Amino acid sequence: MAMSASENAGDLYLPTPWTLFCRILAWSVVATLFAFLFNAYLTFWLGWPGSAAAFGPDASALAWLQILLYLLGIAGPAAFVVRSRSRSLRQDDATMTAIAAYIVKAAFWGVLLVGLVDAAISFLRVEDLLRPLFGDQLALDLGRNQFRGPYVHGPLLVISVILPAFVRTHGFTWLALLVVVAEMNIVISRFVFSYEQAFMSDLVRMWYGALFLFASAYTLIEEGHVRVDVLYSGFTAKTKGVVNAVGALVLGLPICWTILIVGLSQPASIIAGPLLALEVTQSGFGMYIKYLMAAFLAIYAVSMAIQFSGYFLEGVADYRRDPGKRQLETALPQ
Repeated sequence: MAMSASENAGDLYLPTPWTLFCRILAWSVVATLFAFLFNAYLTFWLGWPGSAAAFGPDASALAWLQILLYLLGIAGPAAFVVRSRSRSLRQDDATMTAIAAYIVKAAFWGVLLVGLVDAAISFLRVEDLLRPLFGDQLALDLGRNQFRGPYVHGPLLVISVILPAFVRTHGFTWLALLVVVAEMNIVISRFVFSYEQAFMSDLVRMWYGALFLFASAYTLIEEGHVRVDVLYSGFTAKTKGVVNAVGALVLGLPICWTILIVGLSQPASIIAGPLLALEVTQSGFGMYIKYLMAAFLAIYAVSMAIQFSGYFLEGVADYRRDPGKRQLETALPQ
């Protein structure tokens, strides 16, 4: 998601009340998004009552504090925009793209490190090599999801959050290669050595799902998603900006919020439930990553929501014919 727009994108930029409103709206979406995720963590993992409890008979200070997080998610962006009136729409778009890119890169490193380490542990476990290497107690612990998740996956995920600060690649090309290698490994081991275990297929599914879900935000900003183009290619740049802005606001963002609300609204929801239980597959010697694959949906929705917010601002900037239009990394056919 590297941006190739001019560093002087703010030159000749003339803010208006309408552009300030658009910036506040876009940043409020991003801020309330993180407020929603933090509230889900407070509610489901730390046992806070939830923001909805503030309006019930048993309202508490903690519930109102969670409401305050959402209010800050609106007031904070408004204050930021007012204090940075000269900041252009394209500069905000570039910042949001950078945030989404960082999340995606961290997710890539997470699935790479966790996938390799968990597959290695599962191989040692199925071959009964954990006890000779690590002792009886650690071998037993590594067979429990409540241990492998926090004490093996947890540190690897922390490392994956740090790595994007030093490594620029998004990793999509490498992840695609790894999917091919993992699938080829299954074919060779099955038909040449008559050897196949559940963790081998689990690794392919994990990396394959991550590839398509994590690359979606990058594909959006590079105009790579399939567009049913009947009229769009004939529009002027100004009209295309309107279509992109309205589409991001009316179609893109509601889908992302629907995924997050449905997936994280209750302890048994499709995202929160597996994460809370550290859910694993029923195959006894498979990888312990099913709960992480549920989190892929949240990463997809978060990265796409942030990117749609930037895409909305870019559309408004195109409509205004603001300078510094971003160039695609790869030229698209006309």
